[in-house]
Amino acid sequence: MTTRFPRRAAGRAGQAVAPSVLRAFLAGEAGGGALLIAAGAIALLIVNLSPAGADWYHHALHAATGLVLAPQLGPMTVHLWINDGLMALFFLLVGLEIKREWVDGRLTSWQSRRLPFLAAALGMVVPAAIYLLLSRAVPALGRGWAIPAATDIAFALGVLALPGRRVPLSLKLLLTTVAIVDDMGAVVIIAVAYTASLDYAALAAAGAVLLALFAMNRMGVRAIAPYLAGFAVLWFLVLLSGVHATVAGVLAAMTVPIRATPGAPDATDSTLHRLERGLHPWSAYAIVPLFGFANAGVVLPPDLAGALLAPLPLGIAAGLFIGKQLGIFGAIRLAVACGIAPPPRGTTWLQVHGMAVLCGVGFTMSLFIGGLAFGSHEQLVDEARLGVLAGSLLSAVAGLVILALAPLHPDHERLAAQQEAEIAADGDVAP
Repeated sequence: MTTRFPRRAAGRAGQAVAPSVLRAFLAGEAGGGALLIAAGAIALLIVNLSPAGADWYHHALHAATGLVLAPQLGPMTVHLWINDGLMALFFLLVGLEIKREWVDGRLTSWQSRRLPFLAAALGMVVPAAIYLLLSRAVPALGRGWAIPAATDIAFALGVLALPGRRVPLSLKLLLTTVAIVDDMGAVVIIAVAYTASLDYAALAAAGAVLLALFAMNRMGVRAIAPYLAGFAVLWFLVLLSGVHATVAGVLAAMTVPIRATPGAPDATDSTLHRLERGLHPWSAYAIVPLFGFANAGVVLPPDLAGALLAPLPLGIAAGLFIGKQLGIFGAIRLAVACGIAPPPRGTTWLQVHGMAVLCGVGFTMSLFIGGLAFGSHEQLVDEARLGVLAGSLLSAVAGLVILALAPLHPDHERLAAQQEAEIAADGDVAP
């Protein structure tokens, strides 16, 4: 449960305030999720309706742009610019969201962190264990253990928005918080598990730039432009270092100043909130759908059922669909039973289960990690995409059906109106 603060009409010491980023985040992620679904579906149609469409798709994505930024990557293709360039901006936004939640949101206290951390931890461990169990016959597939460990916030919230007011706001907040903690784990995994070799000179230079960004924060620099410039330099150096360049986005986000206004609307002079507001529409409505389009185009084999039963796609799909709901729902039930945390307000256990099933939608992050795990083996990348699509689709449909049929809490209408009023007042909302 989030710590509650007295409602205030303005920020500290009469500061100017802006509407809550929470309301824009929930609305934007739901809309962006719908666009992401459409982009992935279009890619699938293009590559499967005709051989000419498949050829155009692959040639367009692998067209070289003439630049070589890092020797290990070779010429930068359209696909590389999307996955290593634009997705760094997505990870910058992820880092901003993580910092906002930690400093000025629903993860400000250890009491409020217990449930999402426990749920996210088991929600990553159990899918990885199921994947390793089902793919153990082929040792080379072990690199893909993290593929089913991720949750796609945009896709999941997009599906969660479909039943409308039947879904309590507290459930949307819990899914968002668990997915953000999940993103923290995914970033660590990308940095540690999928870094093959390091250029220590470039890494040291990246560290110096990061220290300079922190120094700007301490010196009171509040303009956005210097932090974006530092992020661009940091991205290039991390790209050269051998660590995946998208990690630069999260690191840069940690240096951006934030003015916390707990229990009140966001301060207009908060650099982090302003940058987040500026980036979010581009991420939700352009970068993430473009990534989905560029990575979901897998040619479906004639024997689709047989292909899905291969160790790699089966391990990923089972990890997402079975592992996520077992890990997250089991963690929440355990936390409530042990008195670690209360259940989400105004929900039934069947609704909580439906939310846990939706966390098996791993589209963006899972496709991203799949490309890192098997990037040099196109067949394995396609099999991983097939497993991600199958597991995510199954999770989305099953979660939606459960939420549509689940009985409502007796106080559903009253609590829904109360929580909507809290959002409209731009204050904190307790899950």
